[in-house]
Amino acid sequence: MQDHVTTHQAQEDARNEEILIWLNGRLVPKAQAMVSVYDSGFMLGDGVWEGLRLYNGTWAFLDEHMGRLFEAAKAIDLDIGMTRDEVISALLETQTANDMHTDAHARLMVTRGVKTRPFQHPSLSQQGPTVTIIMEHSRPSIPRPIRLATVPHIRGLPMTQDPKLNSHSKLNCILACIAAEKAGADEALMLDVHGFVNTTNACNFFIVRKGAVWTSTGDYCMNGITRQKVIDLCHANDIPVYERNFSLVDTYGADEAFLTGTFGAQTPVGEIDGRQIGTGDMGPVTHRLRALYKALIDKEAA
Repeated sequence: MQDHVTTHQAQEDARNEEILIWLNGRLVPKAQAMVSVYDSGFMLGDGVWEGLRLYNGTWAFLDEHMGRLFEAAKAIDLDIGMTRDEVISALLETQTANDMHTDAHARLMVTRGVKTRPFQHPSLSQQGPTVTIIMEHSRPSIPRPIRLATVPHIRGLPMTQDPKLNSHSKLNCILACIAAEKAGADEALMLDVHGFVNTTNACNFFIVRKGAVWTSTGDYCMNGITRQKVIDLCHANDIPVYERNFSLVDTYGADEAFLTGTFGAQTPVGEIDGRQIGTGDMGPVTHRLRALYKALIDKEAA
């Protein structure tokens, strides 16, 4: 099975070859947007990031994304060196410079900066943080429901590396994705430390059983903003929703499954571990939630 797709698959757009990237206060062409090999992010994955999406001139749920970025930076004792307003100003400056109005995706990254020597200790990062904004024209292009494979890589305990952190250290998730592709799937379904179904390597995970929406407790997954919006939409529209522990048995027997994330919003899942989920296509509850989420975005961007 070679026709792999991903939850971040986008239409090709030639304009992305000419984008300007915000790097430490300067807008530079893509080919010139470089950081030092001594940068903490390159050397050790020491940094945090956010993904944001532009709809009709508005960065959706900007306050929530900024809140999560600054909370993550505080958690790893990283001084961004900019206020929230200054980060937002840099985001808008990059948007204007690239003449972007809708269907754009931004990856905002902050590392601990350039180190004086190539070793781990954070005190060796003495030049201040590296702040980067990559902004691309980006319209999702996912031709079919996603196929998942359960992998041995788990989302771990918060005293190791808290899975709620959007950190630059993504090797665990990358290895999970590789394992899933080796098994013939598109992406990985990851369990938690107790063996309950948790998340995928890139997105939050939901199932639908008898009209009710289930997702994990949230203890071992990214505190997804789109995830929370879907939960809130369920509550507001009388759709039963449960944050609970559930097993692969519950998952294989689900009527529907879908993923949530900033890029793809709600992405249907057609197959897990070779087992067809429901009809193998997007189900009615997922359809409804997609429509409710689009209405929420339209209201946000009004």
